[in-house]
Amino acid sequence: MCVLFVAWQVRPDLPLVVASNRDEFHGRPTAPTAFWDDCPRVLAGRDLRAGGTWSGVTTSGRWAAVTNVRAPRWMNTVAPRSRGALVADFLCGEDAPDDYAARVTSEREHFGGFNLLVGDGEALAYAATHLEAPRALAPGFYGLSNATLDAPWPKVARGGQAFQRWVGTDRLDEDALFALMRDEERAPDGLLPDTGIGLDHERMLSPLFIASPDYGTRATTFLTVRADGAARLVERSFGPNGVAAGTVTFEFEIG
Repeated sequence: MCVLFVAWQVRPDLPLVVASNRDEFHGRPTAPTAFWDDCPRVLAGRDLRAGGTWSGVTTSGRWAAVTNVRAPRWMNTVAPRSRGALVADFLCGEDAPDDYAARVTSEREHFGGFNLLVGDGEALAYAATHLEAPRALAPGFYGLSNATLDAPWPKVARGGQAFQRWVGTDRLDEDALFALMRDEERAPDGLLPDTGIGLDHERMLSPLFIASPDYGTRATTFLTVRADGAARLVERSFGPNGVAAGTVTFEFEIG
């Protein structure tokens, strides 16, 4: 997962809205979003190399997402456990978000650099490599990429403003949201972060939606949970150079 936007308890009728883009190498084997055989209440994609996932939701209302950290200290290192296990273990488990985030924080050196959001409808918590203690998050809007929560990277600032406007509309047009997440405009050089990968790569990774032959946005996912428990997840998949590869839709009840 490389960029996501969350509206948590912002609207009484729609307590959770999540829009995200997963960026990854196109050659990394991945199963599209589906209910898992080994954890039947979990709806998520799956990394077929390490077995975890980047984001997902459950029929009981648990939700989680993880991003890696793009910084020299955390790149090109091998950690004992995959970051995808952070999401999978929460979704398959029963720990309250605050308790799980505290446990993850105490074990954070076992993973590569990460940002983790975990929630269950009652609470939302943030744990990260750089934090000595997790944060309980208040209702509001949040944006996350590969730095820290709400760090003003161009894609987070630009996309977050558009996402907030979208959440405030009455119609909530899904096509408009997917168009927002398909923004391929590169940020000006003066606004780019310096994460140690060189200017050309910073430019390539700066849009909300990344299209290239080998690495890019492989899925855009939109999740809503309504106050009455009706949940909807729509995911559009993409191949190399951003070529559309299909859409899946799931509707289910939280309970």
